[in-house]
Amino acid sequence: MFYGAMKLSIGGSLKLAFRPWVEGLENIPAEGPAILASNHLSFSDSFFLPAMLDRKVTFIAKAEYFTSPGLKGRMTAAFFKGVGQLPVDRSGARGAGEAAIKSGIEVLERGELFGIYPEGTRSPDGRLYRGKPGGLARVALATGAPVIPVAMIDTEKIQPPGKVMPKLMRPGIRIGKPLDFSRYHGMDGDRFILRSVTDEVMYEIMKLSGQEYVDIYATAAKRQLAEAAKQEKEEKAAKAAKDEAAKAGKPGRTGRAGAKGPDAGGRSEAE
Repeated sequence: MFYGAMKLSIGGSLKLAFRPWVEGLENIPAEGPAILASNHLSFSDSFFLPAMLDRKVTFIAKAEYFTSPGLKGRMTAAFFKGVGQLPVDRSGARGAGEAAIKSGIEVLERGELFGIYPEGTRSPDGRLYRGKPGGLARVALATGAPVIPVAMIDTEKIQPPGKVMPKLMRPGIRIGKPLDFSRYHGMDGDRFILRSVTDEVMYEIMKLSGQEYVDIYATAAKRQLAEAAKQEKEEKAAKAAKDEAAKAGKPGRTGRAGAKGPDAGGRSEAE
């Protein structure tokens, strides 16, 4: 009931303000379990997608959203619960992965829709990155639920990093045809199968989104970008320090002997 109220208020506001367009709604089953595997461009992806669907979609979110102290913390927790988010402790990589898988299986066993971002984190530059096989593929093979590829379009442009006020524009959603991986049922312990399933889903997302594909994990790309930014900052600081040192040590203009111009008496050396 709370989800319905939150969806009506938040979803209605999003539709009214941003007027998102959507293609492929017919690919969402009217009932029964299904996995919505989407690219991840913005924090708002988890709100725009559910807003456009009649059925409830459950995503996972970091536990910190549910455990912050004070009134603000309680309101934040209530909000995320209301929009269908499940808390997952991400303090340990392996523990977080297992918790996400368990949560996904439980959602699907209830016959509901489970939303997941195979990249594992938001894209740092709008490109599509390699999918992580541990979550999506294992949940799909453990439950036999179909995987529906989803592409979020332009959601990263609504509120770029550093911008407080969102830009009013029309983001889009493309929903692909369900993918059936029942042929691999019971093979969720085979890492090659997990990789194959994940890559097939990512390929379909790439076709829907039109994004450039990068065959590394988004987390690695973020580290590379952070290291590059740090190096650039250090190089600029070193250059600034060098320029300041050169400026401080530069000799002033004098009329000392040996100069090519006129001497103090106004005569040149030739005279």
